[in-house]
Amino acid sequence: MSHDEQVAAEQAARWNGPSGRAWADNQDLLDRLYEPFEKLLVRYVDDASGQQVLDVGCGTGSTTLAVGRVSGGRAVGVDISEPMIAVARRRASSADVSADFVTADMQTHEFTDTRFDTIVSRFGVMFFSDPVAAFRNLHRATTGSGNLRMIVWRNPDDRDIMVAAENATASLLPDLPPRPPSVPATPGQFAFADPDLVSPIFRESGWRDVSIDPLDVDLSMPAGDMLRYVTTFGRVGVQLPTVDETVRAQVIERVSETFTGFADGADVRYTAACWLVSAQA
Repeated sequence: MSHDEQVAAEQAARWNGPSGRAWADNQDLLDRLYEPFEKLLVRYVDDASGQQVLDVGCGTGSTTLAVGRVSGGRAVGVDISEPMIAVARRRASSADVSADFVTADMQTHEFTDTRFDTIVSRFGVMFFSDPVAAFRNLHRATTGSGNLRMIVWRNPDDRDIMVAAENATASLLPDLPPRPPSVPATPGQFAFADPDLVSPIFRESGWRDVSIDPLDVDLSMPAGDMLRYVTTFGRVGVQLPTVDETVRAQVIERVSETFTGFADGADVRYTAACWLVSAQA
């Protein structure tokens, strides 16, 4: 097995295992927190009047369904995680929306009967073992005038709620997993954080008129929901199940104390640092 094949297999196991189940189990939480990103992508699709729209790394389908409501055509969501796709299909079956969902790896999956006018993604493209192959495959899946719009994470600073929680609990969680390096060859949340490394991927895979613009989005939820988010996802969320109940209680207390610096009435609010990436086929 090659290195790329091994990494792809690891990602498939991750998103069909604990990570995928965590996203599926907390679909309501993530939909509410990430709704501002969804609205941005929906607005773009509405402006672009795309008839055939592909949502890459669609997760539990919220963005796909929202896009389907405005595209005037067909929306397709693709994700490597069967647990998340199963949730997306259940949601679609109860919604009056033209949306389909496919469990597949976009590095290799071929859409033989459809060419897409628009490709969107909300935090779904940072986990490819071979990003050039993936975006070349996406390029092949578009029409001649197809376009792409995706949102990815920038490197966060201390104003990010996850970073603040990590700093507050570092002494209690000395085995916090390291942040993967911000390079596309290392799949992870911040793999696309460095635009100087990301731009060549698009050029090599056939895309043109590439722009990578900073996007700062205010995210807000009630304190109890934000606590659930921080202690389920990110590095604190990964480490928390490995500690005993005493340490767990101490971690939760410190995270809760951290929220005072982000308080907005009964809510916790912070600014998410992202990139908005656009390209033409």
